[in-house]
Amino acid sequence: MTQAPRKIAFIGAGNMTQSIVGGMVSNGYPGHAIHVSNPSAAKLEQLQARWQVQTSHDNAEVANVAEVIVLAVKPQLMAEVCQDLQARVPHLQDKTIVTIAAGIRLEKYADYLGDSARVVRVMPNTPSLVGQGMSGLLANAHVSSADRDFITSIFQQVGDTMWLTDEDQLDIFTAIAGSGPAYFFEFMAGLQQAAVTLGFDAAEARRMVEQTALGAATMAIDSELELSELRQQVTSKGGSTAKAIEVYQQSQLEQISAEAVLAAVRRNQEMAKLF
Repeated sequence: MTQAPRKIAFIGAGNMTQSIVGGMVSNGYPGHAIHVSNPSAAKLEQLQARWQVQTSHDNAEVANVAEVIVLAVKPQLMAEVCQDLQARVPHLQDKTIVTIAAGIRLEKYADYLGDSARVVRVMPNTPSLVGQGMSGLLANAHVSSADRDFITSIFQQVGDTMWLTDEDQLDIFTAIAGSGPAYFFEFMAGLQQAAVTLGFDAAEARRMVEQTALGAATMAIDSELELSELRQQVTSKGGSTAKAIEVYQQSQLEQISAEAVLAAVRRNQEMAKLF
């Protein structure tokens, strides 16, 4: 007998929920097994019309029918949402709670939901919105291997996943994969501006940069070579690329990257103390 799909509830219907639900249903997960709650109607109506999911304005209503609950609310609302669920959802300890809120550590969810709560922190990045994300996952000791597998399958609908061992690793992951798109956009914007300064219009410059970035990323993914080796393959000795790389190296780009990541890690650690 085919096992019935697990019922999953999303509390919050923002962009990340929209992307995850869309990925799940597009890949065969039945919409009737997905429940979504949100205060306003517009996003719920959009989800229901496009993906035939179950919707409600009541968080406890969707949580009560689900085996897995995804908390997709802003960090400043998390304590209130969790306390409401704990008060109105019987057997909450038997459900697996997934949170995609930044900054709130697992130990704080023990305060919000009880010491025996099964909680997984997930940090998806913004490319998840286009199905090319990188999500870091961290579970507490109460989460089963079956639950880990199921949650992995959810977030693989919007990209790749990586399980982490502790909060320190998640802080580093967030500084690289979570913040990383901004670093690439910053670098791309610099290349675009250089092209504009040298005579291209902004649209032409952006097109060049975007396709070059996409091509380089695809080559990196498809190749077994180290990134440094791929760079060397494009860098002929004495050529124009070599001269450009010299400028980057003289400006200590590698050191700048290390300092930027460390600054982000430190800020992640500071933010955790706010909750």
